Amino acid sequence: MAAAGETVAQVHQGLDSSNKTLLKSEALYRYVLDTSVLPHEPDCMRELRLVTDKHSWGFLQSSPDEAQLLRMLLKLTGARRTLEVGVFTGYSLLATALALPEDGSVVGIDVDRAAYEIGRPFIERAGVAGKVDFREGPAREHLDALLADERNVGTFDFAFVDADKPNYARYHEQLLRLVRVGGTIVYDNTLWAGTVALPPDTPLCDLDRRFSAAIKDFNVRLSADTRVEVCQLAIADGITICRRLV
Repeated sequence: MAAAGETVAQVHQGLDSSNKTLLKSEALYRYVLDTSVLPHEPDCMRELRLVTDKHSWGFLQSSPDEAQLLRMLLKLTGARRTLEVGVFTGYSLLATALALPEDGSVVGIDVDRAAYEIGRPFIERAGVAGKVDFREGPAREHLDALLADERNVGTFDFAFVDADKPNYARYHEQLLRLVRVGGTIVYDNTLWAGTVALPPDTPLCDLDRRFSAAIKDFNVRLSADTRVEVCQLAIADGITICRRLV
């Protein structure tokens, strides 16, 4: 962190898929990646991940161990119909599509089609483009559109959210209506580079201050929400897994 009185630089600056972790030991994280994660990463995912690392906003993509966790969760839960709110170049979207059965599908929502177009060729070459339904535009509007059709209510098995943090609470309310009872909702960045545990007067940049405050509020809401069972993990930038109870 910065010296006293100095504003902390954007907390994710300098991160890419090789070091996006809250572990304090870089050697330990490298061990995890080299031993249990990267040997099992499909080539198409690795290629897209490395291309995305070169993007000016490359730190936005999921880390490879997070993507591995998503794939495991999808398979363990037997998910078929899924949602992704926040796609970026599609690394986690590709992970989802690969993990789904042949009759599975994922609706991916993002305001940035240009970023998605970077990953689309990798999705096509992987042979899973038929499972992906990309929708461009604000997530709240697209989720409302899904809810407007009663056939969608309570029919999704799984949702992954990695979008604008101040809207997480709003997305949560929409997703609780779309995801079935017993289904899973996963939220990314719920520890925001560890800033959620910093003193309130820590001099963060404006974006980090706003996003960290939103995440802290959201974490409290989730913990108190009796409609879900929650499990927060210190993987990547913090992941919270929710199982819908009612």
